[in-house]
Amino acid sequence: MRADLGTVVITGAAGRIGSVVRRHLRADVRRLVLVDRVPLSVESPVEQTIRLDLADLDAVAAAMAGADAVVHLAGLPDEAPMADLLDSNVLGTYHVLEAARRHRVGRVVLAGSNRVTGFYPVGQVVTPDDPVRPDGFYGVSKVAVEALGRLYADKFGLSVVCLRIGSFEDEPTEARYLATWLSPRDGVGFIRAAITAPDVHFVTAYAVSANTRRFWDTAAGAQIGYQPVDNAETYAARVPGSEATTDSAAVQGGAYASPEYSLRHAVTPPPSGVRGVGAEHAGQSTGEHGDERFRRG
Repeated sequence: MRADLGTVVITGAAGRIGSVVRRHLRADVRRLVLVDRVPLSVESPVEQTIRLDLADLDAVAAAMAGADAVVHLAGLPDEAPMADLLDSNVLGTYHVLEAARRHRVGRVVLAGSNRVTGFYPVGQVVTPDDPVRPDGFYGVSKVAVEALGRLYADKFGLSVVCLRIGSFEDEPTEARYLATWLSPRDGVGFIRAAITAPDVHFVTAYAVSANTRRFWDTAAGAQIGYQPVDNAETYAARVPGSEATTDSAAVQGGAYASPEYSLRHAVTPPPSGVRGVGAEHAGQSTGEHGDERFRRG
């Protein structure tokens, strides 16, 4: 017998993760409210689509009316100018949490990122309790997302789960992903567990598959009731560079942690007439981790 999750709101429902989660949750809900900046088509009698911008708090609050849980996936998925990250990731998350507070939503699931700890060495297994070491401005915005979630849990009594999402791909395609990969099946499993886990005040957990080479501790995921089942090692033979020796002192964020990566994406002004990376391609219109032109950390 399937679980009844009640009414669930998904922001960034047109994105890559949102699209997968939508398909897998619709059989378990009474109502699935799909929120995005781009138009969405209804694919099931339980679905309702709402087109809005998370910058509009009143519109976000209206979308949350009657919700039992919200899964917040919308936002910029990678390095961008700091002003854009603050608008999309930080202010957008504040509006989601504030709307959830107003409507007394029972559970809020936030899309965090592994990039909040990207400067730790690959030889160290990192836990959610370790100090944050973001590998770029995007990582900083996700630190703020976690802080907002903690604030709304501590001050206003919301029940919040923040998932530090790994490299969400159908299968690992580069050597780093052998440690960081999150399969679609495990991604859905983590989100379902984050919605249904009992007695949660505030939990931060790494959402990563059961990869042999992973460098994040998964005990917090077990606390909310999910054990990942897929392992990137299954695909290692066809991943370029998989047999290369890994320097244990290299940073977990890889190329994302290089100065050039942040300078190229977040600081250097775009040419005249070209919009910023976040504004045109990746924002709330596609959802967090939504645009295939951006590789997940």
